[in-house]
Amino acid sequence: MKQNLCLLLVTVAGICGIIKFSTDMATAASASAETKAFTPDQIKYGPVPPFLLPGAQLAVVEGNPLALDGDYTVRLKMPDGYRIAPHWHPKRENVTVISGKFKLGMGDRFEESSMQTFPAGSFAYLDPDMHHYAMASGAAVVQVHGMSPLKFNYVNPNDDPSRKK
Repeated sequence: MKQNLCLLLVTVAGICGIIKFSTDMATAASASAETKAFTPDQIKYGPVPPFLLPGAQLAVVEGNPLALDGDYTVRLKMPDGYRIAPHWHPKRENVTVISGKFKLGMGDRFEESSMQTFPAGSFAYLDPDMHHYAMASGAAVVQVHGMSPLKFNYVNPNDDPSRKK
């Protein structure tokens, strides 16, 4: 009797394990089916939001940068000389240079001579409230990711292009 009970318990435990494994695999397969992947030519660019100067193009790769929470990833395609005036963000900003050269400076005044140049493949993260400014040196594409909402706070409010309309 004890042997039959033990055999029954082992069989039930094995079946439960198989069911859990199958459920876990189905969940993983479902998540994989929802994964989004893009080649560079599939990324669709459009105009930049009003808080950036016109002339560049922006693509939202994932998430919603203006949502109340969640992750976001955007790409900014800039022509040579495109500038972003000194500003800061309340949340951390992570920047990867995809192509071209991207210049970055720290502080409250745009000083091109003090900017550091980052070639393709470079990565930088800027902590919350860090005052910085940027410029494309040649045509450049950067990818920015972080936690929503993405907020731009210009050091000089007159530098905010959305205020000039």
